[in-house]
Amino acid sequence: MSIKLLSSAAVLAVSAHAAMADYTLTVLHTNDFHARFEPISKYDSGCNEEDNQEGKCFGGSARLVNAVADARARSNNSILVDGGDQFQGTLFYTYYKGKVAAEMMNKMGYDGMTVGNHEFDDGPEVLRGFMDAVNFPVLMSNADVTQEPLLAEKLLKSTVIERGGEKIGMIGLTPEDTDELASPGKNVTFSDPVAAVQGEVDRLSAMGVNKIVVLSHSGYDVDLKVAAEVTGVDVIVGGHSNTLLSNTNERAKGAYPTMVGDTAVVQAYAYGKFLGELNVTFDDEGKIKTAVGEPIVIDAAVVEDAATKARIGELAKPLQEIRERVVASSAADIEGDRAVCRVQECAMGNLIADAMLARVKDQGISIAIQNSGGVRASMDTGPVTMGEVLTVLPFQNTLSTFEVSGQTVIDALENGVSQVEEVKGRFPQVAGLKFTWDMSVAPNEGRVSDVMVAQDGGFVAIDPEATYGVVSNNYVRGGGDGYKMFTTAANAYDFGPDLADVVAEYMAASGDYAAYTDGRITQK
Repeated sequence: MSIKLLSSAAVLAVSAHAAMADYTLTVLHTNDFHARFEPISKYDSGCNEEDNQEGKCFGGSARLVNAVADARARSNNSILVDGGDQFQGTLFYTYYKGKVAAEMMNKMGYDGMTVGNHEFDDGPEVLRGFMDAVNFPVLMSNADVTQEPLLAEKLLKSTVIERGGEKIGMIGLTPEDTDELASPGKNVTFSDPVAAVQGEVDRLSAMGVNKIVVLSHSGYDVDLKVAAEVTGVDVIVGGHSNTLLSNTNERAKGAYPTMVGDTAVVQAYAYGKFLGELNVTFDDEGKIKTAVGEPIVIDAAVVEDAATKARIGELAKPLQEIRERVVASSAADIEGDRAVCRVQECAMGNLIADAMLARVKDQGISIAIQNSGGVRASMDTGPVTMGEVLTVLPFQNTLSTFEVSGQTVIDALENGVSQVEEVKGRFPQVAGLKFTWDMSVAPNEGRVSDVMVAQDGGFVAIDPEATYGVVSNNYVRGGGDGYKMFTTAANAYDFGPDLADVVAEYMAASGDYAAYTDGRITQK
């Protein structure tokens, strides 16, 4: 009898132990891929096959396929998720829109994705087509889409998937200012991320889900705020700010993961250069016990999947004639990195602004303003192809000319430097203009000073009451990146030539273009 009792007790003990067993999950993640299906250079732009074979290239879908497979093989439970902005950035998006992204993400077996602002670049129609094509949920919690027929009842705020016998809640998050950053249309409205995420966490928790992952395309700083102010989030997979988090890379902005209380925040730079790999252990209550990992650099050490490479090559054939045409040459590297151009004058910004102004100067235009968010890559020394130009300027923006007061120009510059701490894309690159700005002054409270305009071969102080002819791109003229002061401009014409063509022709006319900065933007 005693032996039977001991056996029963032993069984109960084992069962109790099993009930309290830890649960491990590997969160594999990407963000801000921006249609980089082919390998890229160290400048995040195109990388030719010769350089690829020499081991000089990074990323590309063919490498990512194998990197994901290898990471899955290291884990007993894993999910693959994306932090948004699969759209826009190369000719693949210009030509195919979201179709190639859908095909590649389905091939890799993604489990979920949030909506990035660039998923709205071509309106709800293209986003809906992408959502219909993918085999996983696309999520966005902080927006009301009930008045948009293409998205209502299709675009969910959150979802629940199962992995290893456990339920995992996933919540989507997109920039609150997406209406300024893209083209969602008037039927979609955006709201505060903290309240939106907390609402979905509470709903999922009431369903008994105690492991919750937020897919956030809102930037690292917003992610830290959400982690601090929302109760019940375990992991935040970020995007939008293209932030590298790492425990080994000296260029990292923070630790991987960045822990805020019990919440692990991760992000993996951009463009497919890294695959995030976070290994999380949960206790029986769904609390994180450990969260460790490191982004995997997708360099030449990662073998390309042959079938995927062949498929990308096939998809690239219609693009070849456009991209391979040499349109200019550069005497030196042209700096276009977002970490530089979104906080200060940069050589690529000067090139673009100079090209814009040169194109329309004979129309009485004297000032050019280009948002740095429209500058997407650098260029290296040597021949410049149209494909490279389109990688820098992928948005098919057209030149816009208009007239505004000097005060409106000052207001625009104030807007441009108002979010520099967050490295936002509204930072202005200019031509025909000089100004100084001071970060110690509160945003929109007089950060900008000493605004000078080009006149008679020199520079004179801007007259707030005078009228000036300005050239920008149609996105900025339409109020994008916060430039709403331009939406009521006089004599506006938004249908000029494509900005990429303007820059290509300007470079071609310059001979061996020499990149430069000249102090037109200074910081106190």
